[in-house]
Amino acid sequence: MNHSRIFVAGHKGLVGSAVVRALESRGNVEVITRDRAQLDLTDQAGVRRFMAEVRPQAVVLAAAKVGGIRANDAYPAEFIWNNCIIQCNVIDSAYRCGVEKLLFLGSSCIYPKFAPQPMREEHLLTSELEPTNQWYAVAKIAGIKTCQAYRRQYGFDAVSLMPTNLYGPGDNFDTVNSHVLPALLRRFHEAKLSGASSVTVWGTGNARREFLHVDDCAQAILWCLANYQGEDFLNVGTGQDVTIRELAETVARVTGFTGELLFDATKPDGTPRKLLDVSRLRELGWQASIPLEQGIADTYRWFLEHQDSLRTEPRFDGK
Repeated sequence: MNHSRIFVAGHKGLVGSAVVRALESRGNVEVITRDRAQLDLTDQAGVRRFMAEVRPQAVVLAAAKVGGIRANDAYPAEFIWNNCIIQCNVIDSAYRCGVEKLLFLGSSCIYPKFAPQPMREEHLLTSELEPTNQWYAVAKIAGIKTCQAYRRQYGFDAVSLMPTNLYGPGDNFDTVNSHVLPALLRRFHEAKLSGASSVTVWGTGNARREFLHVDDCAQAILWCLANYQGEDFLNVGTGQDVTIRELAETVARVTGFTGELLFDATKPDGTPRKLLDVSRLRELGWQASIPLEQGIADTYRWFLEHQDSLRTEPRFDGK
């Protein structure tokens, strides 16, 4: 199914901006965006009015309040309320105003803290969540279930994707609040500039993580908009992981840091492994294409070009 008018909710965020880039590169698509000053997605009447007036054919719902462990711990009510309200407003208004298709973006944090590895879609809700980000996770689970409910009751073509750890242009590079890959990029870059003899990384370096370039994620989104009509949500990732040590060594190469790499084993590793099983999406016909080191180099170039205007969390993506 081809859509010529697509509303990207959250177009200023990491994922939303990548979706806009991908759509604009294809051409023949009218990309509809609104920032928070133009459209408050927590305002039900405003969202309904916007959908009725603009009449997009498809919606990519990438808008969310996002943040790391500290932000989730400090603002639990804001994380669950804002995300649930945004999702319900956009999904309900899209259905009632005749949108042909909606794609909802979740997060791999929806899975239980001790889910089997790699994590398959059927592992959802099989045991307790990670407490530090449960508020965000519960909201994202609610988004999945809302899409499924509107499909079952109304026949609304709403699908959900759950991406793994994302990185790329537009990421948050704050050294305290950002996720591991952009934080390492900035730390190694600054260590190189200062002539530091070493960089210390938290943990043993043995924990394993999966990383997906956001441009690959955007391609998966557009592919699913055109080709997927299922009720079940789909994992989106590379299906491969690396140790934090391997990640740090790659970042050092990319940034040109030649000093010593140290690991502080007194600091926590976190979950030993976090890897998505992406076999369902791969069997349907899509898989990631950007190698990790190439993607990190691309991200580092973007960081160098934009480092004077980088943001910190918490934030509202695209709002």
